[in-house]
Amino acid sequence: MQKMTTVVYGEALVDDFLSEQVVGGAPFNVARHLAAFMSPQLAITRIGDDRNGAIVRAEFERFAMSDAGLQLDQMEETGRVAARRHVRGHRFVILPGQAYDYINPEQALAAMESVEASAIYFGTLAQRCPRSRDTLYALLDASNATRYLDLNLREGQFDERCVFHSLHAADIAKVNEEELQSLFAWYVDIHPSSPPLEGDEVRAACAVLVQLFGLAALIVTLGHRGSVYFGADGTVLVHRDNPLPPFVIDTVGAGDAFSAMFLLGRMRGWELGMTLARANEFAGAVCAIPGAVPRNLAFYDKWVARWRAG
Repeated sequence: MQKMTTVVYGEALVDDFLSEQVVGGAPFNVARHLAAFMSPQLAITRIGDDRNGAIVRAEFERFAMSDAGLQLDQMEETGRVAARRHVRGHRFVILPGQAYDYINPEQALAAMESVEASAIYFGTLAQRCPRSRDTLYALLDASNATRYLDLNLREGQFDERCVFHSLHAADIAKVNEEELQSLFAWYVDIHPSSPPLEGDEVRAACAVLVQLFGLAALIVTLGHRGSVYFGADGTVLVHRDNPLPPFVIDTVGAGDAFSAMFLLGRMRGWELGMTLARANEFAGAVCAIPGAVPRNLAFYDKWVARWRAG
């Protein structure tokens, strides 16, 4: 009997710092976290037949991940983000026309048919080109799995139409505070220049978004302040009791860590409050390491031991 699997769709790429290359991409970060917790997952992505593609392949091997959903492109390069230093740190340039923009639908559908999908994770970056966007919707149409959208907006890489269709396609949508403000401006006619909203007004506006897009839930992450879950049934679950990390190196990948743990909790049948608490705590822990995914897999050991017990 096939194990229920989380299908993770979208970009695997390399952040190029010139002196080193670091594998990233929100979907691939989520897939690697799930693999580290031995939760069945299928990463559907596309890389080039190049040096950076070999670096991505090495991560599949390091995390003992199936490469059934990994496509090889003989023409396009592996996704790359050029990191350039400037006075305030790094500036990241997401390059156009990368292999993950051309995910093949036939190969993707064949890969998904090999598993029993419980959830499909997707975002917006891999929808910037028609080929991968159409492949995503072919996968969504072919499955009854829960659709989890991590909006993950990147400047210059999306338009409102993509957001609109993504929200309509989702069952559960996760956004950060900045993204929520964009949704308010587009769909609730509340703009940043509007007077600050009271708590009840924010809840009412989020309820409108849930109803407008037919969502089962909207999750808003608040950084170190936790998260809020808005359910279609009127449930509002605020989780702010988060142990702070001893220090913060960077916040890269915190949202991906949250999504991975939320999906893990659903897979393992954790109670919702516990799932949110663990997702918040794990996201905070990732802020205490450099990058989105730990270089030493021993990082996961204490979490695996703790959560195996309950």
